[in-house]
Amino acid sequence: MSFLRSLLIRFGLADLSVERASISVMLLDDDTRRHRWFAKRFKGDFLDIAENVAEAKELLASGSYDAIFLDHDLLPHHYDSNSHGDVENTGFAIAQWLTERPELQRGAKVIVHTRNADAGGPMVEKLRETGRNVEYCAFPYLDLKIKNYWRR
Repeated sequence: MSFLRSLLIRFGLADLSVERASISVMLLDDDTRRHRWFAKRFKGDFLDIAENVAEAKELLASGSYDAIFLDHDLLPHHYDSNSHGDVENTGFAIAQWLTERPELQRGAKVIVHTRNADAGGPMVEKLRETGRNVEYCAFPYLDLKIKNYWRR
């Protein structure tokens, strides 16, 4: 390290930021506005988007991800109530599916980002059964979470 660089660091004038490598991200969400929102946050990264359970299963079975974002409510009738009798078409179905396949996506950070906290909690609990690195984050706070984990 040069003498000049040492002085700049000592006086807090040096740029110490480091460019991070690109990461692979999988998003399960039915809202196209959120697709665009995630694309902005992960510009320069590899982002795969699933709008439903079948697409998410296909991506998770065939790809490898550093981060997985799961929404719970994937259809309009899910927004009204958690007693819709349609669990197989929610993000919980993916939580269950991954729990039954502990070998898949072991190294991924999983974030349940649904606004539906009553449904998000059971998703987190289910995923933790196999020791996954998972947490719940309400969507309004997700931007800060992404910046903390994957700062660019």
